[in-house]
Amino acid sequence: MAPAAAPGGSSLPSGFAVFTTFPDLLFVLEFVFGGLVWILVASALVPMPLIQGWVMFVSVFCFVATTVLLILYIIGAHGGEASWVTLDAAYHCTAALFYLSASVLEALATIQMHNGFTYKQYHENISAVVFSYVATLLYVVHAVFSLIRWKSS
Repeated sequence: MAPAAAPGGSSLPSGFAVFTTFPDLLFVLEFVFGGLVWILVASALVPMPLIQGWVMFVSVFCFVATTVLLILYIIGAHGGEASWVTLDAAYHCTAALFYLSASVLEALATIQMHNGFTYKQYHENISAVVFSYVATLLYVVHAVFSLIRWKSS
């Protein structure tokens, strides 16, 4: 197993140190809230297919990419190379931007729900909006701390 993060904090952790270092601990929360967004959008009635299609793409893409990165970090595939720190920062900045756009569009779709939708369907969409904004916040925080780690590497 590759060594854990250096004391300076400029390298990526390996093994189960991923679950004890910040911001890498956020992977778990991104996984959970991203999964909730995916489930809620998939189960909700779709008033605007194009908008909610983008939300679905973002949630599935980020869920899969976060899962892959988490597994690669746990097995130590990065080998302590600086290019992985750059990849981590770039991914989290992109994911934060994607999730911000998806959150705004999901909120728009929910606001524009008109007659013909039940109370339950409306609340499913509201839940998707709330969890989408939580996921956005998690990705933004992770991106900021990944950029700090990238700058110091």
